[in-house]
Amino acid sequence: MRINAITNWAYGITVLLTGLSGAAFILSTDSAIKERQAVEQHLALDTLGEELALGAEMRSDEARLYVMRGDERHLDAFHRAEEEERRREEAVKTAPNFGASAGEMAVLQEIVRDAEALDRVEVAGIAAYQEGDRVGAQEKLFGPEHERLQTALLDTVARFRDLTDVRTGAALNDAQARSDWFAVAAKTMLGITAALFLSVLYFILKRRVAMPLSRMSGIVTRLAEQDYAVEVPVDRRRDEIGEMNQAIHIFRENGIERDRLDAERRQDQQTKDLILQMMHRLQACQSQDELAEVVARFAPQIFPNLAGHLYVLNDSRTLLTRVGTWLDPQHSAPSFPSSACWGLRRGRPHVSNRGKSDIACQHLEDHGAVGLCVPLTAQGDTIGLLYFEEQAQEEFTVETSRLYLELIAENIGLAVANLQLREKLTNLAVRDALTGLLNRRCLDEALNRQPRGQGGKPLTCLMVDIDHFKRFNDEFGHDAGDVVMQYVAQIIVDTVADAGNAYRFGGEEFTVLLPEAGEAAGFELAERLRTRIGTTPLTHRGRILGAVSVSVGVASAPDDGPAATLLTRADAALLDAKRQGRNRTVLASGLALGECGERRSHA
Repeated sequence: MRINAITNWAYGITVLLTGLSGAAFILSTDSAIKERQAVEQHLALDTLGEELALGAEMRSDEARLYVMRGDERHLDAFHRAEEEERRREEAVKTAPNFGASAGEMAVLQEIVRDAEALDRVEVAGIAAYQEGDRVGAQEKLFGPEHERLQTALLDTVARFRDLTDVRTGAALNDAQARSDWFAVAAKTMLGITAALFLSVLYFILKRRVAMPLSRMSGIVTRLAEQDYAVEVPVDRRRDEIGEMNQAIHIFRENGIERDRLDAERRQDQQTKDLILQMMHRLQACQSQDELAEVVARFAPQIFPNLAGHLYVLNDSRTLLTRVGTWLDPQHSAPSFPSSACWGLRRGRPHVSNRGKSDIACQHLEDHGAVGLCVPLTAQGDTIGLLYFEEQAQEEFTVETSRLYLELIAENIGLAVANLQLREKLTNLAVRDALTGLLNRRCLDEALNRQPRGQGGKPLTCLMVDIDHFKRFNDEFGHDAGDVVMQYVAQIIVDTVADAGNAYRFGGEEFTVLLPEAGEAAGFELAERLRTRIGTTPLTHRGRILGAVSVSVGVASAPDDGPAATLLTRADAALLDAKRQGRNRTVLASGLALGECGERRSHA
C-alpha cells in the first residue's frame, strides 16, 4: 500500500476516533459540570439553613445578654441580627434557583416560621425588660417556651440538611458515574488514535519533520536570544517545514527591523530628554552669555553631526551678531545683515544649496557649502537665528527633524526675548530715561553699601553741575536742554569709562563714584571732564547752542571724612565752585583749581 494511501486512511480513522473521543470528553465534561452544580446547590442550601439557625441563635444570645446586662450594644446587635434574618428569609424565596425540591421548600418555610415565632418571644422579652419587668423578661427568654421553639428550629434545620444531603448525594453519585464512564471511553479512543498515528506516520515524522527541526533548533534558539546575525538556510519544499523555514526568515527580518526601530526610538527619546533638559536650563538663564553656553553645550548632543552658530539681532533689527558657537563651523560669517539670510526673509527653516537646487544664503562664505538656517521668533517677532552646518558629509533631514528644530528654535527665541525684556526692565528700573545714566536710587544703594567707618577702601565722589542750564531752556527750548544733558552725560561716560560709575543726581546735576581712587585722581579726572565739555562745540537743529561748562565738587573717603558724608561734602564743594564763578573744580578738602588750572586755597 502506498504511503499516500496509508496516510489518507490513517487521517480518516484518526479524524473519526478524534471526533468520538472529543464527544466523549464533552459528555464527560457535561457530567462533571452537573456534578459541580449538585455540589454547589447542596452547599448553597446547606449554608442557607445553617445561616437561618445561626442567625436565630445570635439573636437569642443578644436578647438574653441585653436583659441580663442592660447594655444597649446588645440591643443594637439584636436589631441588626433581625435585619440579617429578614434578608435570609427573603433569600429562602430564591431557593428553587438552587434546585430545592417542594419538600425542601416546605421545610425551609417551617424554619422561617419557627424563627419568626422565636423572634416574637424574644421581642416580647425585650419589651418586658424595657417596661421594667426584668423577671418576666428573663422568664420569656430563658423559659421552657423559648427552649422548645429553639430546639424545634434546630431540629427542623437538621431535617432540612438531611433532605438536601439525600437528594444532592444521589445526583452527585449519578453525575460522577457518568463522568467516569465517558472519561474512560475518551481516554481509550485517544490511546487508539495515538497508537495509530505513531505507528503509521513514524517514518514521515522522522524524515520530514524531526530531521529538519533538529537542524533549525539552533537557529531558532539564536533568534530567540535576538541574535539576528545567524544565517537561515533556504528550504524550497512546499510543505509545513518549508513554510516554517519561510516564517523563520520573516521573523529574522522583522527582528532586524524591530531592532532598528528600537534604536531609532531610543535615539528619539534621548533627543527629547536632551531638548527637555536644554529647555529647563534656558528658563533659568540670567544672561545672554549663559544662554549661549547652554545652547552650545546641548546642540551638539541633540544634533551630533551638525556644527552651528547662535546669532542675535541688534536693537534696530538690521544686524545679526554671533553670541554662541559649537563644533567649529567654517562657512558662516560672525556677523551679517539680516537681509543676507533667506531663512529670515522667508520666516522658516532654509537649507542653502541642497543638491545645488536651492539658493544659498549670502552670509555663507563658501556658496557651495550646505547650511541650515532656522529663524528664532517670539511673539511673532524675529529676534535671532540658529545656523547649522553639515559635517562628515551628513545630509540635513529637515522634514524628519522639523518638529525638533521648531521646538528648539521656539524655546531659544522665547528665552532670548525674555532676557532682552528683563534687561530692558532692569534698565528702566536703574537708569535714567533721558541720559541713560544710573539713577538716584542706584547711587543711594551704592553709597549705602560702603563701610561706615574710616577703615574702608578709598572712594572719591564727583558732583557735576551744568552751569547756567536754565539759559538753554529759555533761549532754545526744553528740547535743546535735553540735548545738552545728553551731551554732558555722554562725555561723562566716555571720560570715566571703567574707572567708576556715573549717575544722574537730579535736574542738571550728575554724580560720579570712583572706587579705589584718591582725591588727586578724582581731581585729575574732574579737570579732564570739565575741559572736554567746555571745548566741544554743540549745535541743535542747525543752531549753535554756545559753550557748555560745568562746575565740579570733589570729595574722597576716608581721606577727608567718612563715606556716609561723602555726597554731602562733594555737594558742598560744588556749591563753593559755583560761588567762585563756576566752570571750575573744587576739592572738599580745601584746595580748588581755577579755570586756568591755578591751585589756590579755599576757606
